[in-house]
Amino acid sequence: MEVRIQAIHFDATEKLQDFIQKKTAKLEKYCDDINKVEVSLKVVKPETAMNKEASIKVLVPNGEFFAEKVSDTFGESVDVCVDEIGRASWRER
Repeated sequence: MEVRIQAIHFDATEKLQDFIQKKTAKLEKYCDDINKVEVSLKVVKPETAMNKEASIKVLVPNGEFFAEKVSDTFGESVDVCVDEIGRASWRER
């Protein structure tokens, strides 16, 4: 499974990238034929607390799953997105 991480207008730390790799790997337990996972990270309205946006698109042979969340941290945003996609892919089965 290929995981592509895009940090928009900043450099994602290696620790954050490792965290995203670990979290997205859990999606394979819901769907074993994932072609690619695209993760996009950006800071919205830097002056606010809830400003870390993560969006995750999971490409599978017959379609895709998508989730987006804005939270205090990128970790929290990624966590929620992975959970939402996991539940959505489980319902598709």
